Amino acid sequence: MTFHTDFSRQTITIEGTTYSAAEATPSDGRQSALQEKFRREYGEESFHATLADFLAEWFDGSDTLKVHTSGSTGTPKELWVEKRRMMNSAMMTVSFLNLQPGNTALLCMPMQYIAGKMVVVRALVAGLNLWPVEPSGHPLKYLKKTPDFAAMIPLQVFNSLAVPEECSTLQRTAHLIIGGGAVDTDMEAALKHFPNAVWSTYGMTETLSHIALRRLSGPEASLWYTPFEDVSLCLSETGTLVIRAPKVCKEILVTNDMAELNADRQFRIIGRRDNIINTGGVKVQIEQVETALRPLLASPFMITSVPDPKFGERIVMLIQGHTEKEEIEKAFASLPPYWRPKQTFSIDSLPLTGTGKPDRATARRTACEKAGRHL
Repeated sequence: MTFHTDFSRQTITIEGTTYSAAEATPSDGRQSALQEKFRREYGEESFHATLADFLAEWFDGSDTLKVHTSGSTGTPKELWVEKRRMMNSAMMTVSFLNLQPGNTALLCMPMQYIAGKMVVVRALVAGLNLWPVEPSGHPLKYLKKTPDFAAMIPLQVFNSLAVPEECSTLQRTAHLIIGGGAVDTDMEAALKHFPNAVWSTYGMTETLSHIALRRLSGPEASLWYTPFEDVSLCLSETGTLVIRAPKVCKEILVTNDMAELNADRQFRIIGRRDNIINTGGVKVQIEQVETALRPLLASPFMITSVPDPKFGERIVMLIQGHTEKEEIEKAFASLPPYWRPKQTFSIDSLPLTGTGKPDRATARRTACEKAGRHL
């Protein structure tokens, strides 16, 4: 297909109405016509207004724009990224999924993060029809029609699966990509028999959204991620994934994700290197413990650690709400002894980032406060 990469000739179609670059571009220190229109019709603080603000930044003549990392393992960072590379990323996704001009694309991700921005860029380069919906836990709730393409976080998919009408919309969405966090085994089982194409994405802010996808639905469902063309992978000496994706990131990116490669250029993620707990000399991967416990506990939980004078680190669990002690003990009994949390702390809600990922740094601070330990 033909992609639109000339800024001056790009257009954006929003809910069936097409706006030119001139209408989205601010001039003489004033807001663009689109910014004024959306603020007038939807309100100063509306999601449509933030969309118009992003488009004004997109067409402002500069080569770069600012994005923020999610802060899942620490303080969120600001990055300046090249718009040309964002378009390269968008074209990779559109080509992989075979999206066509005029396809409808649901925009239900916050505009301050790369995921939301990239949905808009895909619409710009491929001529998609953008449907903005205020980001929430139930983005499909008020939709009257089914989009052709949607990008959602696991929390949004989880909530949608629980409501029959929303689940039906999810099943009819031709292309659904899920990013911003891990898809757990229960969700994979629920999506396995969906009639449409459902994908888990792998990527990060530094790679301008995803550089690989993993099929979750149908006979092609797999545990392995398939990278886009022009993306090459290897493992570091410590077993973490190393990404070479020159079209979207000029540097070679050494990640913190422990990974495994196969002979078909594919990979799967074992867990994050910074999510390894060293307890008494035994290294325990947080994600592996959580995966083992998830089918056995009804309440949401997170595994983390606190300092320990004898073992260096002690494995503990944060669990949301009240769970009977017997249920927890029975679940722990299924684990290898060195995986078993030594303490459990009940909290009102688990700490999450703005994109719905587990906030590991806050979880550890919370656990230390509950345990009376200092980081």
